[in-house]
Amino acid sequence: MSLFIVFEGPEGSGKTTQIRLLQRALEQAGRAVLCTREPGGTPIGEQIRHVLHAMDNRAMLPITEALLYSAARAQHVGEVIRPALQRGEIVVCDRYAYSTLAYQGDGRGLDREMLHQLTRWATDGLEPDLVVYLDLEVSEGLRRKRQDPEGEWNRMDELDVAFHRAVRAGYLRMAASDRARWLVVDAAQSVEIVHQQIWARIGQMHKL
Repeated sequence: MSLFIVFEGPEGSGKTTQIRLLQRALEQAGRAVLCTREPGGTPIGEQIRHVLHAMDNRAMLPITEALLYSAARAQHVGEVIRPALQRGEIVVCDRYAYSTLAYQGDGRGLDREMLHQLTRWATDGLEPDLVVYLDLEVSEGLRRKRQDPEGEWNRMDELDVAFHRAVRAGYLRMAASDRARWLVVDAAQSVEIVHQQIWARIGQMHKL
């Protein structure tokens, strides 16, 4: 049985670490797992990611951001995510359409209904079974991101704290409006406790 799990969260919240732990636990349980990311996940998507995150592109308009993220997502869903789900695999994705709603909607101030329409078109209506939101105070998340030797400090990261706080507030509103689909986890806890909370929720949803 396929399962589509999305990780969302502010910068430095530990999504990469938790995805690796979840992948290992799922594989130990005998499940086929595909881990992927947005923007990216396909050769075309990775090229778009470079354009979106390049420091040289500070002049990029918010609407351009939204369109490019959605273009990468459309390719990702069609080329990678849907085929894997059709094969019965568990897909774990680092970011999805909710990032566009939070970053370009709440952060950039673009019309949310237009963004909803755009993301529905890009995803062909595909929604995850579970959204794991790793919540973390903005200044702590940015501090972690700066200190991460493997991290990618990009054009979006360098936006001001007010922007990132608006993004966080947007995520929390989405989570509060759909508690059946969302799991909010305090990312300030230890790595193992965060993983245990995520694993417990997946166990409730899916016999592993």
